[in-house]
Amino acid sequence: MTELPKDKKIILFDGVCNLCNAAVQIIIKNDKHDVFRFVALQSELGAKILNHIGVSTTNIDSILLYEPGNAYYYKAEAGLKIASIIGGLYSLLSVFSIIPKSFANTVYDYIAKNRYKWYGKQESCMIPTSDLKAKFL
Repeated sequence: MTELPKDKKIILFDGVCNLCNAAVQIIIKNDKHDVFRFVALQSELGAKILNHIGVSTTNIDSILLYEPGNAYYYKAEAGLKIASIIGGLYSLLSVFSIIPKSFANTVYDYIAKNRYKWYGKQESCMIPTSDLKAKFL
């Protein structure tokens, strides 16, 4: 996909989920080396990326980390990979990578299934402020 920056990691997130939007804000605040760019799963570009890497929109319900030309990660693995890249105290979360992926994804799926009920949902995708616009594709 030519329109994606090759030197950035792309986080696809549920743009109407309050929990996901809060996570994006935390990542932006702690992205000291300007590593990440963000795309809402509901956007045209989000659908194009998922199609490009061969992931069905029915299989993704909240977050995916895409490293253009390299790899992609989703569910618990994406969250842990993002935390390790951010570093600092968030890198301590990497201790959870010893948990079997199937169990970690079961916990992740439970949270993802209930995220709207627990954290709420917006009517439309978040509109980034002018300060943050460059972080969103």
